[in-house]
Amino acid sequence: MITTQVSVPDRGPVADRPRQHCQAPPHTPLRPHWACRADGQPWPCATARLMLKAEYEDAMPSLSIYLAGLLYEAMRDLYHLNPHDGPSPRALFDRFVGWGPFRKPIVGTP
Repeated sequence: MITTQVSVPDRGPVADRPRQHCQAPPHTPLRPHWACRADGQPWPCATARLMLKAEYEDAMPSLSIYLAGLLYEAMRDLYHLNPHDGPSPRALFDRFVGWGPFRKPIVGTP
């Protein structure tokens, strides 16, 4: 059976970005709920997205990899908290990866 041949992946990246240099609460995720520590919105909030794009301005492929790792971590946490009616995989993809660099809309604009 294939499930016995595939190893279980290790934990993904630590969600410590975006980094900010002021005394206000950081726009980092509060786990395991994945809410923003600063404004309580689902993470990444709008401010976190702007800060992540600015921080990874010269390394957009790295931002995509970082976000994909956090998507994996969020799925693990959120489905563990609420396995029966957690967010859909599509909603989580859009929330974590879909807004990032190199994403094109599924349907072109007229």
